Amino acid sequence: MKSFLKFLSLCFMYLMAMSLVGCANPNLQDLRDFVAKKKAEIPERIDPIPEIKQIDTFLYEHQGRRDPFMPTDKRVTQEVDLVENGIMPDINRRKEELENYSLDALRMVGTLQQSGITWGLVKSKEGTIHRVKNGNYMGLNHGRIVLVSEDKIEMNEIIQDSSGGYSERQASLVLTE
Repeated sequence: MKSFLKFLSLCFMYLMAMSLVGCANPNLQDLRDFVAKKKAEIPERIDPIPEIKQIDTFLYEHQGRRDPFMPTDKRVTQEVDLVENGIMPDINRRKEELENYSLDALRMVGTLQQSGITWGLVKSKEGTIHRVKNGNYMGLNHGRIVLVSEDKIEMNEIIQDSSGGYSERQASLVLTE
């Protein structure tokens, strides 16, 4: 093995030496002629640097003017009075699996009675079937299930309105054949 590595290193050094010998050209007359020709030419005139124009400074006084770094959107500049109606989603509770889907991506496929509880069977877009009951959450708008019947699942969603407050709306999933 050592002799093989020694042989490879000798071959590599031989190839390197041959490549360097191949690069040598003792006849460089064409290069010398080109350099002499360029030195003999009269250099072109270089244009002077253009004069830098002085720009007048401006001191911005903010009294009575809007902040130039704030958006000009009227919704941002107006004071918004929030309506306190007591409706607000619980942002501290742990989200349930079906809250990662919009209601459009969910389908009710059946019901199940077990120990006196009516469970709704909901299929996600991946094809997984989930069991839900009253009190569970689903959908992107904090939808809390209030009724599971044989043909539909009713829920109350909490959505944000244009004034920054929250309001409730009813939504439902209907059993599909």
